[in-house]
This record gives sequence, structure tokens and C-alpha cells, in this order.
Amino acid sequence: MNLYLRLLFLLVRLMNVQRRSVLEDSRVSFRVMPNDCDINLHMNNGRYLSFMDLGRLHLVAQVGLLRVVIKNRWKPVLAAAEINFIRSLAPFEKFDMVTRVVTWDDKYVYMEQRFETREALCAHAFVKGLFLATEGRISNPAVLRMLGYDGTAPPMPDELRIWAELGTAKRQRAEDS
Repeated sequence: MNLYLRLLFLLVRLMNVQRRSVLEDSRVSFRVMPNDCDINLHMNNGRYLSFMDLGRLHLVAQVGLLRVVIKNRWKPVLAAAEINFIRSLAPFEKFDMVTRVVTWDDKYVYMEQRFETREALCAHAFVKGLFLATEGRISNPAVLRMLGYDGTAPPMPDELRIWAELGTAKRQRAEDS
């Protein structure tokens, strides 16, 4: 199925999405279609990132931020992603794209995204992103205030901290060279 068609179906489903807290899981179901597959007859690695985009869109709508993003013409920007493929997804197999906010810092929101079937975890990813407006980056405290969230950021798990620090070190080396 064409990804634009999936986006359209997702947008229709989002009209009735139940509002949830910033820290609750977002879960949306999909099915692997033949055009999602590669020559090995399982879902193509590149498709995972596209489904992750749809999962983050679902999360943004679920926490009540989609109208704000559209109204203010914010651009959600992904700064980094790391995905681990664990088990193949076969043609016509149903899976859930589970997305959750893990934590945030001054610049980024860190999320976990999982591809799950009833039987198994199929892929796991960490991503970090932010929102941009024409005048620049939207601060995380400003976004959280719009959502009515006044809590502090949850502690960063060790495996996510290591990944984030590695990315920072790589960016620093690139800037120094």
C-alpha cells in the first residue's frame, strides 16, 4: 500500500484518537503489504523508518499537539535514529507500531519505537527529534506547557544515555574537523 494512502488512513483514524498523557504509549496497527517487501519477501528495511514517521505522527496527535503543529506550521525534525532489526515481518503480517516519549533535555525529545506482533518484538529503535518554526527551534518547556504537562523529564535510561552521548561525540568530531 502506498505510504501516502496509509498516511490518509491514519489521519482519518486520528479524528477519533483518545487524548493521552505525554508519557503514555501510542499504539497503531498496520499490515505488511506486498509493496512493503524486498526480494527476500519480508518488509524492506527502509519501510521501517517510514512506519516510524507514522507512529510519531500518531503520538503527536494522541498527546493533543497535532492541531498546534499544523496551526503554527511547525516542522517536526528527526535528528537521529538507531534501529535494531530482531525478527522479520512477512507479507500480510499484522504488527503494531508502538511509540513512546522516554525523556527530553534542553534540545531533544527522546523516543522509543517498537515493531511488535502478538508473538514477538520485531524491531526496536531510539530516535531524537525536535520542532522547528520559522524563527527557530521550539523549546521543550514551551511544548510541554502547551500540553499542560508540568512534570520533570523522566531519568534517561543507561542504554539511551550511551546512544545519545555517542551521537554528541560524533557531532563534536565533525564540527572540529
